[in-house]
Amino acid sequence: MAIKNKVQLITYPDSLGGDLKTLNDILLKYFSDIFQGGVHILPPFPSSGDRGFAPLTYLEIEPRFGTFEDMRAIGEKFDLIVDLMINHISKQSKYFQDFLEHGRKSEFADLFITLDKLFEDGKPIQEDIDKMFLRRPIPYSTFTIKDTGEEEKVWTTFGKDNPSEQIDLDINSEKVKQLIKQFFVNFSENNVKIVRLDAVGYVIKKLGTSCFFVEPEIYEYLDYIMEIANSLGIELLPEVHSHYSIQYKLAQHGFWIYDFILPYTILDALVNRNSDRLIEYLRTRPAKQFTMLDCHDGIPVKPDMDGLVDTKEARKLVDVCLERGANLSLILSDEHKAEDGFDVHQIRCSYYSVLNCDDDAYIAARAIQFFVPGVPQVYYVGLLAGENDIEAVKATGEGREINRHNFSIEEIEQAIEKKVVQRLLKLIRFRNEYEAFNGKFSVKDSSKDKINLLWEKGEKVCELNIDLKTYKASIKYIDAENKKLEYVL
Repeated sequence: MAIKNKVQLITYPDSLGGDLKTLNDILLKYFSDIFQGGVHILPPFPSSGDRGFAPLTYLEIEPRFGTFEDMRAIGEKFDLIVDLMINHISKQSKYFQDFLEHGRKSEFADLFITLDKLFEDGKPIQEDIDKMFLRRPIPYSTFTIKDTGEEEKVWTTFGKDNPSEQIDLDINSEKVKQLIKQFFVNFSENNVKIVRLDAVGYVIKKLGTSCFFVEPEIYEYLDYIMEIANSLGIELLPEVHSHYSIQYKLAQHGFWIYDFILPYTILDALVNRNSDRLIEYLRTRPAKQFTMLDCHDGIPVKPDMDGLVDTKEARKLVDVCLERGANLSLILSDEHKAEDGFDVHQIRCSYYSVLNCDDDAYIAARAIQFFVPGVPQVYYVGLLAGENDIEAVKATGEGREINRHNFSIEEIEQAIEKKVVQRLLKLIRFRNEYEAFNGKFSVKDSSKDKINLLWEKGEKVCELNIDLKTYKASIKYIDAENKKLEYVL
């Protein structure tokens, strides 16, 4: 199956109307010609935390969202994309619950990384842990086994709680390999066309390393997963937040990658009204990428932008974002902070809000995204020009809720009527339908307060022009009758 060069939607299963059946109704009623590239449904599986990213299984759909029949129904019209948290599974899964009951005697014991698999005598060595890229203060959790009363320490890369809700899987275990294959077969049987490998950068645990994107083992593992996916006609999208050089290595190995550099770089160009850094980047980036502006987490900063931005300039941009209501997630490990202490991992906000709810600036941002080579994804909040949900942050204490508002049917209908949303939908249609986007891309020379991007295929030509002083944008193009037209966005 080839990935389509069309715009995709990314949404939670319950964020547009409340469940999968309603999501399908909304898609068919309002967006049937919009998301020709597919629909990425963030984890719809039973989960014990992290809004779906601590799955109990991939063999069922969370009942309050619907059923696999509902997923298949969406997949009849739209290419379905789902996540596989390849690194971990929920503490509440039947597999780990059985381990908590019976310990090493559990039939599932080998699924997990007990510390004796890494450290002699199972005793963690701080010197090794200090080298790791940590997502929590310590990368393991301690549990008491019910049958024996003994304590077991198992690897847990992620999770705010202690013990964690997300238990790492041992990718070297034959039982894990069988389980992963079972999950992929089930995806294939339920119309899934693309699988995003979430947190795949953390799967290799090797002492003396950062335990993040450990080479060459990571490529060997990805090739193994690729074989399974290819055999079932499924495309893979590895999700790796890291220094851009690592993303480029993945691209060189033939994998699709996420353009995590673009959201910050576009924001920087628009806020500072200077296209120099953006233009320089667009001339060198790999083309085989998925592009995005906003997502369920935030705008990536460190480590994605390391080596691409000066931390003093980054601080200034972050301060602007904070003034506009954003909040931040921070790097925990001192070793991975900048020398001057800069520690911003992600800027959490709605992209519309971080552009001061300026319709022209927002449409300009989307136009750049859609003109950049790659498959564009539009997050559901961005689709509806949603604003920062400060109340949700206050109510939950979770900073990421700022950009995770659940829209009722009434709110969706109201949002669709907004001029900025209508302008965005028109722009998406142009991006989906204009033939030149399958041709040759180039960046034209321009002054630093302008952006000029060009696509050409035979007689079909379209050129995006943006004035950063005013945020006004237009597309000059040749229509089906070879007339030169200008489309003011």
